[in-house]
Amino acid sequence: MQTNIIDELTWRDAINQQTDADGLRELTAHKSIALYCGVDPTGDSMHIGHLIPFMMMKRFQLAGHHPYIVIGGGTGSIGDPSGRKSERQLQTMATVQHNVAALSSQMKRLFGDDANVSMVNNYDWLSKISLLDFLRDYGKLFNINTMLAKDVVASRLDVGISFTEFTYQILQSVDFMHLYRTHDVQLQIGGADQWGNITSGIDMIRKIEGSETEVYGLTIPLMLKADGTKFGKTAGGAIWLDPEKTTPYEFYQFWLNQDDRDVVKYLKYFTFLDEAEINDLAETVRTTPEKRVAQRRLAEEVTRFVHGQVELDGAQKITEVLFSGDIKSLDVKEAEQAFQKAPTVDITAETKNIVDFLVDAGIETSKRQAREDVQNGAITINGDRLRETTSEINPSESFEGKFVIVRRGKKKYFLARVN
Repeated sequence: MQTNIIDELTWRDAINQQTDADGLRELTAHKSIALYCGVDPTGDSMHIGHLIPFMMMKRFQLAGHHPYIVIGGGTGSIGDPSGRKSERQLQTMATVQHNVAALSSQMKRLFGDDANVSMVNNYDWLSKISLLDFLRDYGKLFNINTMLAKDVVASRLDVGISFTEFTYQILQSVDFMHLYRTHDVQLQIGGADQWGNITSGIDMIRKIEGSETEVYGLTIPLMLKADGTKFGKTAGGAIWLDPEKTTPYEFYQFWLNQDDRDVVKYLKYFTFLDEAEINDLAETVRTTPEKRVAQRRLAEEVTRFVHGQVELDGAQKITEVLFSGDIKSLDVKEAEQAFQKAPTVDITAETKNIVDFLVDAGIETSKRQAREDVQNGAITINGDRLRETTSEINPSESFEGKFVIVRRGKKKYFLARVN
């Protein structure tokens, strides 16, 4: 087992707050501990913002500790007020269960089938607590004034907060209590916005089990980009772990395009490279930033971790093909990933003259312009530059007859899909 995981997290700038820094460091230096982090099934995929605390959990796993991943089938049906300015829309239990299954599958891919990691659903114990037991056994331990002072609640008092969301911190405290009693879980990890919920759980456990009970809390810093904006958001929306929502190629490109000012921080957070290698990569950012060596390594490591080597290979292949223009070397799946964001036009399966094809698809506005662009070498079809206006386009000859890829000029691509 690694000597001390806390030292590594400190070097990686991955710790925001701790309830007892010295105590946790001492604890983890001398024994393997059980720890947990939860995610509520508010959707059927995590995005990369969700990934941050679970990267820390993975580090604990690799250091010989035992992570418990809590999928919040119970708390997810209530709604965490953290980071929100208004009430959540309650989901149906069917939706919650669907999302639980999807998130569980993602977690299994990240953490593997290692015996040294467990996945649990808090619906299994929260659903068994009656209203009277909840009020008598747990509600009695919480002071309303203290609950109101927690940041997550205080930030909502101006606009209002329902009793349902107000009680969320009690439910999360019950989770910690249950895991402590049944699995000797001593540490809860969460994002910076979870500090109030985590400390509530520690306070409750110590009221029940005794003031000297060894339980700890640790939060991860809020991730901001160098320009001050929130990490993980792009003009196109969130970057999802689900390959159906964000393709592995898009995922790879997101990391490849990171700012020089951010890349070393992300290498520390999102990769398992050691200090020496990250320091070497930091030097390349300083001396030869135009080579983007650190960005390529970051994109490789994170894409491999989330999607696996096969999808990483595909993402790198697409990147090389788009640079070289060798479209023909892509298979159907790779081509769809590569041109998912390109304008899509509808075509029929019939063979057409290239000029008619371009005009009928709406790629060119007139036959005159189409003829001119073809003759000037501005049109490529599936990677081939066609200069003859008598050329014929047969959609069945490319990409299993599903689509034709057209490039007009140097960079304007179209996906002409057979309907």
